[in-house]
Amino acid sequence: MPWPLYLALKQLFPTGKRCSFYAATSVVGVMLGVMVLIIVQSVMNGFGHEIRSKIVDVNSHIRIEANQVFSGGEMLAEQVSQEPEVAAASPYAQGMVMLQYGAHPAFPIIRSVDTSAGPQVLDIDEYLMMGQLSDLDDESLIVSSGLANSLGIALGSVVDVYTPLMLERMKEDEILLPRELEVVGVFETGWNQVDANTVLCTLSLMQELYGLDEGVHGVAIRLHDEDKVVAVADKLNAMLPPGVNAHTWMELDRDFLFILGLEKSMMFFIMLFILLVASFSIASSLMIAVLRKTREIGLLSAMGGTPRQIAAAFGLQGFIIGVIGTTLGVLGGLLLLYYRNEIIHLFARITNSEAALLRYYQFSNLPVYYSWVDFVLIISLAMVVSTLAGVFPAWRASRLKPSKALRSE
Repeated sequence: MPWPLYLALKQLFPTGKRCSFYAATSVVGVMLGVMVLIIVQSVMNGFGHEIRSKIVDVNSHIRIEANQVFSGGEMLAEQVSQEPEVAAASPYAQGMVMLQYGAHPAFPIIRSVDTSAGPQVLDIDEYLMMGQLSDLDDESLIVSSGLANSLGIALGSVVDVYTPLMLERMKEDEILLPRELEVVGVFETGWNQVDANTVLCTLSLMQELYGLDEGVHGVAIRLHDEDKVVAVADKLNAMLPPGVNAHTWMELDRDFLFILGLEKSMMFFIMLFILLVASFSIASSLMIAVLRKTREIGLLSAMGGTPRQIAAAFGLQGFIIGVIGTTLGVLGGLLLLYYRNEIIHLFARITNSEAALLRYYQFSNLPVYYSWVDFVLIISLAMVVSTLAGVFPAWRASRLKPSKALRSE
């Protein structure tokens, strides 16, 4: 073993002690910094991944839309379905209605779903808690779980639906009665933004409620490979008529995705200061060690130690602290992430804020997504910061003159 490495280990782990006090505090500082960065990045990745997944599941990969209602949606969907990259395509219409059950009103988003056999853009069967998609017809609805719970709706309940078309008819001195529709299903996607206030119906019923005749608001498209979404959208735009455009889910939710990315970047930047604080702790501890061991450094120089070897003996201490602290930080972060939901729910029960977690963050459990890029970045930063923290003390030690160091008190 090279003597600079041996000396570095002996100073960190003196004979008769498991480790020195300054080494322990420095390791803990690095460990906490790495742990916090890994937890924050993994949780933010989890939120982003889960939200992106729900957006695609509910809203499809690509939407073909125009500035106004257009006809020929069925024909366009069939044409798009011929593309090899397209798994499913269906026309849709969506809007807002007033739904009343008993004396309880609500204003949900209503959207049409494809009830035909074959591949589905929105695989509603996967999310159905009660009922079947085959039961959905022009006289029925499927409601989200949150809406059903808030209004007390059960399978078989009959609700009244009021549409904006009623206001248009009233201007013409006509009275349009609300539609009485039966609830034949309840669904839950796991995304509270959808589950709290959404109603699904057939396309023909949606066209009737909004007076669209044969018109649609767009065509929703699901792909076999999500990575090809931009290429397929460009291909479709080249074949679509003027005024009709294909938009990817990333374009439609650009602002929301930007906010997610900004939040992750800002959290990483803020938490990075924990590592910087730990680096100052390492630097100050090593600097004190250099001052305390001035005579020993002079003795090493007199015995033939070169300035580079003496610098390495102190610089390696920062590197070793970084290795130990980073390893413990990664393991501690993974351990806390493994028990994250138990910890969060315990804290929520203590503070009586379980409902707030669901209402503001849209998920009942804390999502996590591990990215190897983030792990490599965090580990690299921790090692670089820890090693650089030992550079100045090492440089200071290497510049000591043997004669002056030996005379030091």
